[in-house]
Amino acid sequence: MTADGESEDQLLEGYWDLDRLVSDLGKVRTGWRAAQQHHAEYGAEGFPSRANLAKIMTSLCGALFPLRLGPSFIRVHNEDAFVAQTLQTALSRLYGQIRLELLYIMHGRPPADIDGEAARIIGNFAQSLPGLRELLDSDVEAAFLGDPAARSVDEVLICYPSMLAIIHHRLAHRLYDLGAPLVARIISEIAHSRTGIDIHPGAVIGRSFFVDHGTGVVIGETAIVGDRVRLYQGVTLGARSFPADERGALAKAIPRHPIIEDDVVIYAGATILGRIIIGSRSVIGGNVWLTDSVPANSNVRQAKAQYEVTSRVEVSAPHRVHSLMDAERDGFAENI
Repeated sequence: MTADGESEDQLLEGYWDLDRLVSDLGKVRTGWRAAQQHHAEYGAEGFPSRANLAKIMTSLCGALFPLRLGPSFIRVHNEDAFVAQTLQTALSRLYGQIRLELLYIMHGRPPADIDGEAARIIGNFAQSLPGLRELLDSDVEAAFLGDPAARSVDEVLICYPSMLAIIHHRLAHRLYDLGAPLVARIISEIAHSRTGIDIHPGAVIGRSFFVDHGTGVVIGETAIVGDRVRLYQGVTLGARSFPADERGALAKAIPRHPIIEDDVVIYAGATILGRIIIGSRSVIGGNVWLTDSVPANSNVRQAKAQYEVTSRVEVSAPHRVHSLMDAERDGFAENI
């Protein structure tokens, strides 16, 4: 209630016309849909839910690593039962989300076709989980071996934001390959929002992948990363240019991101752009801007910066004021 005894609704009633507001928003939506060639706004049923996919991913992480990412009551004697129950629920819910995506991209197709395609995707995804767990084990080991601050593989798995991002990427990439790119993209963006690490689900990443610290890392859709690659914070594997099609729109899904071969190390802040190749066992130094391929065993670093070291003397406040006044009088204030 307000100070005059009015409800908030009564107070605000005169400040807008609700019917007109709803009508105007409807007109804007209609105009947007008419302008988009590939729109598919068929109602709430037509879109996967980010919130539901976040819950599914939490369950899948627990099923993959029950003793570390599962509930605290899980022990060796009951982990198989937990994994079975969790997978049954999570995969069923994931099937529902994939089906929603297929309603989006297969609009107008018979329901039986959509159901069958969703079942095919979720079945193949489920069969991939043991192999994905082995792949993730190699990532955990790479982080433990590559970071002197890591005291155990459990610490890596539980604490490192890069592991959360990599788990999400491994699962999202499999779904992307199987034909659920929207669900995959939502999963990757869940990890992005939680970790600051942006890996497009289309990126191909080899075994034993380690991102140290991780904040600000960007890996584009068509990037290919080999085995045993290590990245540090702020690294970008991006596109240099964006070719247009015959209509002038940006061309989609063409190779435009780097290929990073095996055993490459890329230090903090490096930017690597375009469909170039970084040869195996190369080291790319911090803050390097690279748009050309380099052969295997290369060491790429910036030219040594020119800098000057001077003495900084602490002075009392009266002396400081006097010095500034003297400098201004002598015409040197701009150098202070």
